[in-house]
Amino acid sequence: MHDYRLSDEQLTELRSAHRAVREIREAYRINAVILLGQGRAVKDVADALLMDPETVRTYFKRYQKGGVDELLRMSYVGSEALLDAGQLRALDEHLRDTVYQTAAEVARYVKDRWRVCYTPSGMTAVLHRLGYVYKKPKLQPGKHPPVETQEAFVAKYNSLKENKAEGDVILFMDAMHPQHNPVLGSGWIKRGKTHPIQSNTGRQRLNINGAINIEALQLEYRFDDTIDAASTIALFDQLQAAYPTAPRIIVFCDNARYYKSKAVAEYLEHSRIQLEPLPPYSPNLNLIERFWKFFKKQVLYNRYYERFAEFRDASRAFLSDLTPHESRLRTLLAENFQIIGN
Repeated sequence: MHDYRLSDEQLTELRSAHRAVREIREAYRINAVILLGQGRAVKDVADALLMDPETVRTYFKRYQKGGVDELLRMSYVGSEALLDAGQLRALDEHLRDTVYQTAAEVARYVKDRWRVCYTPSGMTAVLHRLGYVYKKPKLQPGKHPPVETQEAFVAKYNSLKENKAEGDVILFMDAMHPQHNPVLGSGWIKRGKTHPIQSNTGRQRLNINGAINIEALQLEYRFDDTIDAASTIALFDQLQAAYPTAPRIIVFCDNARYYKSKAVAEYLEHSRIQLEPLPPYSPNLNLIERFWKFFKKQVLYNRYYERFAEFRDASRAFLSDLTPHESRLRTLLAENFQIIGN
């Protein structure tokens, strides 16, 4: 009696390929090989999948001959050849630099370059086996400082944190300007249905200046007509009032022009606030940027506010009480600084 049993590694590969395929006939082929590989009899597998026993044996022979690619070969159109190991390495290198929106686009690239034809589902299986998943790219600043500069900042931050005096506090500060309009975000919507969200025609926006203490999850913020030296000094006054016993209030901020104004410089001479500028073009190092992104998800994503006052009130309500979001914010605001360019 033929022993069709497969190793755990082979079964894992087959299950991964099964999740990747989109055509039912491909799934059935993989099912047949998995069931045989688990030690089931050919007749039992054929009966379970409503196949001829010889078909089941043929699928297994194909898998033994050339793995998943050979098993799914009947799905490919045109050339009978498949990508060899060297071509797969070249495809992998190409995909590291080029993001295609669909598997069909990758299949077209492969056909143009190597004259090898795959169906979209066949190419999806190839992409999964190469370690690719379908997800959005991640935006990063077009300009950013050298890796060494970013790492030096992290070292400086850690040193300040370790050597600060008892009672000193560390804050991250920045302004945000959310517009009175919904931000569309993905969500669960009934198949075949749309979920329209109203939008506003105006361009009114809020000007919010804030500073967050990630250790205490304490936020100080202001709504101002504009963010400038005067509004910054007003926020500094709030910080000194919020931490009346702190010997030093260390504030990390970006390089906005108003932080370097004469009025701000004169204020800092007689205050407990110590401004620590971030490297230029490095919002990735300012942890309050993560907080503002979280704010947008909670207040703006898929939410319509008919009147600007409603939008302002919803924003103020969120910023005034972070308690319901404490567990998520502690994870989000962890000091695992992202170094761009690594």
